[in-house]
Amino acid sequence: MPAPTHNAILLISCPDQAGLVSLVAEFIRRHNGNIIYLDQHVDPEHGAFFMRIEWELENFKLSDEQLSTLFQEDIATPMQMNWRLHYSDQRPRVAIFATRESHCLYDLLSRHQSGELDIDIPVIISNREDLRDAADRFGISFSHYPITPDNKTKQEAEELELLRTHNVDTLVLARYMQILSDSFVSHYPEKIINIHHSFLPAFAGARPYHQAYDRGVKLVGATSHYVTADLDEGPIIAQDVIRVSHRETVSDFVRRGRDLEKVVLARAVWAHAQRKVLVFKNKTVVFS
Repeated sequence: MPAPTHNAILLISCPDQAGLVSLVAEFIRRHNGNIIYLDQHVDPEHGAFFMRIEWELENFKLSDEQLSTLFQEDIATPMQMNWRLHYSDQRPRVAIFATRESHCLYDLLSRHQSGELDIDIPVIISNREDLRDAADRFGISFSHYPITPDNKTKQEAEELELLRTHNVDTLVLARYMQILSDSFVSHYPEKIINIHHSFLPAFAGARPYHQAYDRGVKLVGATSHYVTADLDEGPIIAQDVIRVSHRETVSDFVRRGRDLEKVVLARAVWAHAQRKVLVFKNKTVVFS
C-alpha cells in the first residue's frame, strides 16, 4: 500500500465578501503550495461564505506551526474567518456504537477493510453482546457496556474514559439503540454520526417499517446526521430515498430500508473522514 499523502486541507466559513477565493489561493501560492482541490459555496440568505481547499505540502515553505500562525494573522482575523486545518494523512479514529442489528456495522467494517473508508477503528462499543463475533472477525476490540436507567451515568463515564484511552475523535452510531445523554454528546460536538429511517416524525417508536407499510407509503428513506442534544434533529449530512409500491411486503420494506441505511451512513462517514462537511446553523455544507 502506498504511503499516505501529506496534504493540507482547510475548511473555512466567514461573512461573504469580495476576493476571498483569490486571497486564500494567493496565500498558498506565495508559500509555494500546489492547490489540488477547491470548492466553495455562498449562502446569500445569510451572507455566508464556505470553502474547502486542499494543497500539496511537498514544496510548501511553511511549517505546520508557521502556517497556522500566518494564516490567522494575514487572512483569518481580517476576514473574520472560522477555519479548521487538517492533514490528509491524519486519519479519523472512529469508535462504532452498535446494539444487535448488524447490517450497518458489517458494512462499515467491510468498507474499512477494503480501504474505501480512510479511517481507523480501534474499538466497537455495545450495550449488548450480540455483535462481539463481528468485532472478532475483523480483529477489532469489543467493549460491552449494558445500560440501564440506574447505571447510565456511570457507564457513559467509563465509555468516555475508554474513548480517551483509544484517542477516538469520531463516534458512529450504527443502529445503536440507546439515547446518549446531553453530557456525553457535549464531549464530541459535530463528531457523532447517527443513522435512522426517514419516517420520523410520522412513524416513531417500534416497528417503523411495519407502520409505514400499513399506511401504504411510496417512499422509503434514510437520514444520517450529526448528533446534538435535540434527538434526531442534528445537522443532516446525507439522505436518500427509494420508491416502493403496493406489490412489496413488509419484509421487502425492511430489507430495502436496511440496504439504504447502510449506503447513507457510509456516505456520511466518508464525507466526514474526507473533511468535506461544514456545519452552519444546524445545516451542513457538504463539498463535492
